Amino acid sequence: MSTPENHHKINYIEFTSTDIEKTKSFYSAVFGWSFEDWGPEYISFTGLGIDGGFAKGDVKAGGPLVILYSNDLAATEKGIVAAGGSITVPTFEFPGGRRFHFSDGVGNVLAVWSR
Repeated sequence: MSTPENHHKINYIEFTSTDIEKTKSFYSAVFGWSFEDWGPEYISFTGLGIDGGFAKGDVKAGGPLVILYSNDLAATEKGIVAAGGSITVPTFEFPGGRRFHFSDGVGNVLAVWSR
């Protein structure tokens, strides 16, 4: 995933689930998806056209979180702020990398990650 051709492209989509086990059961039964567990509050899927995951929490009215990849997380963050966007969740680490969330200034919230 961390190749130059992925820079600033949609790379991952994250959904919210109130029940991780029920989510796994549903998508496995209906669509044949398989998941990797990252603890009791996160599961991921790959090889389905786009990779993604489900995080335990309240389902948000805004829908899924679209996540872009960046070869240079700090430069991308600076570019977002310079263009009038704002950082809504500061950079944090997770297994496999780091990411932050941002608002584009017109109501959309997305995230950017990097290894």
